[in-house]
Amino acid sequence: MQKLSREAALLISKSKIKLIPWDVADYLKTPYEMALYLEATFEEFGHDGRALIGALGDIARAQGMTSVARRSGLGRESLYKALSGEGNPSFDTVLRVMDALGLRLTAVVREPAPAVTRAREGPNVPRVTFGNADAARARGTRSAAAEDTKGDQP
Repeated sequence: MQKLSREAALLISKSKIKLIPWDVADYLKTPYEMALYLEATFEEFGHDGRALIGALGDIARAQGMTSVARRSGLGRESLYKALSGEGNPSFDTVLRVMDALGLRLTAVVREPAPAVTRAREGPNVPRVTFGNADAARARGTRSAAAEDTKGDQP
């Protein structure tokens, strides 16, 4: 590492660096940006519930906490507490907040989907595979959907 000259060190020590606080809520303007922010949080911190709740709190602050509280049917103070880093909101509260924010929780299959197999008892019962139907065909087994329709036949 290079050592600074005495003159450069004096200039740096005398200069005033002004830092301003940065708040993501100031930059979440559209519902699309808010959804992308929440999606990025899921991608980055998928198993960290506090990070996800914190992201919902950021989005709620961007839309206005009082307005979100009114739309969700929750008190403003309880909403602040629930969406803070110290809060531990119920799943019902999370869903109500997401609805009030105009967001919805969806499930997407991870790629590749893990195949889960379960054997049934009996000599003439084929092996049932839950998971990717193409992979099941490649293995020569029947998919769960094919098994379900087979049960409807006489």
